[in-house]
Amino acid sequence: MTVSRAFKADSLVSPETREAILKAAEDLGYVFDSTASNLRSQKSDFVAVTIPSINNANFADTVGGLSDTLAKRGMQILLGYTNYDIDEEERLIEQLLRRKPQALVVTGGSHTARARRLLQTVAIPIIETWDIPADPIDHFVGFSNMAVMRDMVDHFVASGCRRIAFIGGDVQRDSRGSERRLGFIAAMQAHGLDASRLIAAGPPPISMREGANAMAKLIEIYPDTEAVVCVSDLAAYGALTECRRLGVPVPERFSIGGFGNYEIGEVCVPTLTTINAFAREIGEQTAQLILDILDNAQPVGNVRISTQLIVRDSSRQLQLVR
Repeated sequence: MTVSRAFKADSLVSPETREAILKAAEDLGYVFDSTASNLRSQKSDFVAVTIPSINNANFADTVGGLSDTLAKRGMQILLGYTNYDIDEEERLIEQLLRRKPQALVVTGGSHTARARRLLQTVAIPIIETWDIPADPIDHFVGFSNMAVMRDMVDHFVASGCRRIAFIGGDVQRDSRGSERRLGFIAAMQAHGLDASRLIAAGPPPISMREGANAMAKLIEIYPDTEAVVCVSDLAAYGALTECRRLGVPVPERFSIGGFGNYEIGEVCVPTLTTINAFAREIGEQTAQLILDILDNAQPVGNVRISTQLIVRDSSRQLQLVR
């Protein structure tokens, strides 16, 4: 019993005894099997997480913030990859719930009807991230993907642009990208501007290559466009490099803006105007919310993340009002 207790982070065993036990285990190459302990306590010490992409820097930062914060309490994450497929998300949710996680984190607020039922009936904290769902299942940590587009459109309009286009992916597979597209349309209409310059770049995740292809298509179809809002920084970087390949000056000919504040946007030439969604903070806030709930504290029910428009060299500066 003493040995079993020594392997727990919150152990009541004296520090000297615990140190001796852990050293003996290290010398023997012994790895503690928590299965029996978990069955008895009904606690697995892990949090299940689903993300749509494993090579997206934003989601990697969110998972990093989540993992680092939970690790301080000896908890780990079990990751599921949905590839922007809500049917795959449903399958993963069922599999993950069978493993009895202490909480489940999902990306976005769009799910199949069965996935919602699974999440609504399980007696653990459910956190929807990267979105503000119209009908939250339990808790959410995120921002309005529609509202963030207003900041970018307002910036372009204030700098003198009127003919503005949007580059995005398949609206059926990426609900957050679809909401950014709708946000672009709403913001343009609020300014009394034409919102029909919509270029589809293909199924998500949208790569730099697809962003470049979409930019070439945009120049061909709408050559008088003055500014381009892209669904992500990767698409925006692709658009930027396509302009450079064609000898089209940015921002003199086209202003370009992205989303996500990827590192590449800080070092490319010209640097990329973008929206910072504070991806790591989403993970940290999600983890803290879970810990507060598990500790029976009084957690904030939902966490709204404030995004930030970062104006860099890829967009025209604001015109002076005389």
